[in-house]
Amino acid sequence: MKSMGIIPARWGSTRFPGKPLAMIQGKSMIRRVYEQAQKSKWLDDVVVATDDKRIASDVEAFGGQVMMTSSNHNSGTDRCAEVIQKFEKNGEIYDLAVNIQGDEPMIDPEQIDLLIKSFDAPNIQIATLARKIESEDELTSPNVVKVVFSEQNQALYFSRHPIPYQKTVPLSQWLTGFGYFKHIGLYAYRTHILKKIAQLQPGKIEQAESLEQLRWLENGYSIHIKITDRESFAIDTPDDLLKFTNIC
Repeated sequence: MKSMGIIPARWGSTRFPGKPLAMIQGKSMIRRVYEQAQKSKWLDDVVVATDDKRIASDVEAFGGQVMMTSSNHNSGTDRCAEVIQKFEKNGEIYDLAVNIQGDEPMIDPEQIDLLIKSFDAPNIQIATLARKIESEDELTSPNVVKVVFSEQNQALYFSRHPIPYQKTVPLSQWLTGFGYFKHIGLYAYRTHILKKIAQLQPGKIEQAESLEQLRWLENGYSIHIKITDRESFAIDTPDDLLKFTNIC
């Protein structure tokens, strides 16, 4: 299977404008993400998808591959779908696309490979990662997305609320009584599925939780969960950047 890693990158982040070009020890954030993705054993290509010429110029300057995309996309998924379609028009066909977050400068290439290998099973449509939650703060934070999944590791639901609710157990004991999992927002899709989900309209459950992946579940698509024990670190604000710089 031929696979492409796509890094959606936009300038206009509400909490951190210009985030892809934030410098971390002499390299832009987008460059660090790109170089980490290139370490994957299973990605055939890596491309940055952006609608901003400043980001594109930076990627070109360090020798990366970049594609200009529409400024009207509402999500990284939509931007990834445009990239795949443009490559197909040029006769370059990919079986898999991996949506790599552009704000995780230490993205683990082994996690990318873990997702790609899951597509050895022909029934997998979409795959993503989850890690076991170990603290009550993570469990109760609405900024930490939780996922529950079946015995076959198919996602049943994603929520900002702890799920399931343990009716007869005090909250302080929830982590003892049940294994809760945090969703890590790295996605891989079969490209024909990616093109289909990019055409879906937002659903009611998605809008309630503000979680795009619920749109796919609402429309009958399956999301396979791969378990990882490695944490991810996304940089959402300038304060996050300062914390990251201090620990790396």
